[in-house]
This record gives sequence, structure tokens and C-alpha cells, in this order.
Amino acid sequence: MSWISLSIDTDCAHAEALADALMDAGALSASIEDADAGTPDEKPQFGEPGSVTTPGWDRSRVVALLEPGTDVDELLAACAPLAGLAALPSYTTTPVEEQNWVQLTQAQFEPIRVSGRLWIVPSWHEAPDPEAIVIVLDPGMAFGTGSHPTTRLCLEWLDRTVQGGETKPSLLDYGCGSGILAIAAAKLGAAPVSGVDIDPQAIVAAEYNAERNAVQAHFADSAHAIEGQFDIVVANILSNPLKALAPAICGHVRAGGRLALSGILAEQADDLIACYAPYLPLAVADTRDGWVCLSGVKPD
Repeated sequence: MSWISLSIDTDCAHAEALADALMDAGALSASIEDADAGTPDEKPQFGEPGSVTTPGWDRSRVVALLEPGTDVDELLAACAPLAGLAALPSYTTTPVEEQNWVQLTQAQFEPIRVSGRLWIVPSWHEAPDPEAIVIVLDPGMAFGTGSHPTTRLCLEWLDRTVQGGETKPSLLDYGCGSGILAIAAAKLGAAPVSGVDIDPQAIVAAEYNAERNAVQAHFADSAHAIEGQFDIVVANILSNPLKALAPAICGHVRAGGRLALSGILAEQADDLIACYAPYLPLAVADTRDGWVCLSGVKPD
């Protein structure tokens, strides 16, 4: 038998209580979505740090996964009063067939060619070009698989910038996530390589990915002081944190060193360039799908 996906449209005042009641009554999962998602009335709920949002959606949708054979009318008759609903809400159901969920997830992630010499390859795929520089990376709890435009912009910038050779540039990945940028830099020839992040899970993921790719990189929680200056600093986060962190980030770029920033929408570029102007001049290095990468050199 198939599982049942139950969808109920309600309002912000009742959505959370209804989801909780469904979970208490035996639902396998329950989530709250914007009922207007994908329409002009869609309302973003989670902005950048520092942005102001109103919690909840006026038109909310509660989506619950139920065991096969669940009597939906009986379930809602029990849950509606607990959520403060005076009447039984209208709903729709969709059968959810058994699938190989691991295989389905893996099918969504293909090898990514960053450049002529650099590839990002999930562990269940063979490297398309055995002569290329290959980063083995699976999707996990930390941001950075190579598929997002900002990650691609930073990887392409590193591919153009890090040349290796006898004099290896030192590099700091500020907001390292999965460690993908630090690992790419190390494989391209940077050393020593360091990364910091505010999320402890990101540090765990980055250390695991570095070991898996046989590269030397040091990762640490950004709550601890970061020592020293670097030839290259790259930060792929978001515009508000980038603005707040401008003095700290630029303080880790040595004189004559290079800085690359991403996680920036095209319309935010001028604001970021102005914010960093007291420390070093930035310009748009590249664009992709409405996102930009800014880069510059710190004056001597």
C-alpha cells in the first residue's frame, strides 16, 4: 500500500497547532509551507541575517505524511479542535509510492565540470576525466556541493587565481561550509589552507571531506580567533554578513593579497563594493544566474 500525503490549506494562526496535532496523532511528518509558493503572492520567510521578516504565512499549507490506510476524516475530526479550528478543514490527498530513495537522491547529483582541469564528482560516480583535478564530494549537512551559482563562481575564480608552483599561496576560506573551496584551493596548489565557519557541523563536514580528498587543510570554529594574514581570502556567504564582517575579512588579507566574495546578488554588488572600499578596491569578477563574484587586491 502507498503512504498518504495530506495537504490542508489554513491560516497562520492555526498552521503550527494543526501540524503539532497531526504529529501527536501519528503522522510520520508534518511541514508548513506557503500556500502561495510559485505565485506572485509568494512571501519569503527566511531572509539574510539582519533582514526583517514576518513569521508565518497568511495562507499556509500544512503537509503531512500518513501511514497507509489512515482514515483521514477521522484523523482531522480529532485534530481540528485541538488546533482551534471550528470546522473540519478541506484537504487533498496524494498517494506516495515506495521508491528507492537513496537512488532517487543520487540521481539528482551528477559530476560538475568547473573548468578544463577541475571537476566536482559525487562518490557514486566515476570521474569523467581521470587526468583532471577531481574533488569527491557528496551532498550533506553543510552548504557547498558545487551546484549553486555562488559556489561555481568562487570555484572558477580559484581555478583562474591559484596556480601553485614553487611558491604556494596561503588561503583562508571564510565561511567554509562543506570545505569545497578550501579543498579545491589545496588541490589547485594553495598551501597552507585554512577554513572557518560559525556552524560546528560545517567544521565536521569540512574535515571529513578534506580527509576523503587527501588534502591538508585546517578548519576551525569562527568563534575562536583566526591568526595571521593570507595571500588569498575567499568568502561565499551572504551580503549582510559580508558587510558586517568587512573589517575582519579584510584584516586577514595580506598587502598585495587577493580577496574574492560571493553570495551576493547582482543588485547588491554596488553596496558591497562601497562597504569594502575603505579596505580594498573590489570589482565584479564574474556573474552567473543573477549572482556575482567580487574580487580585488589589497594595496601595499
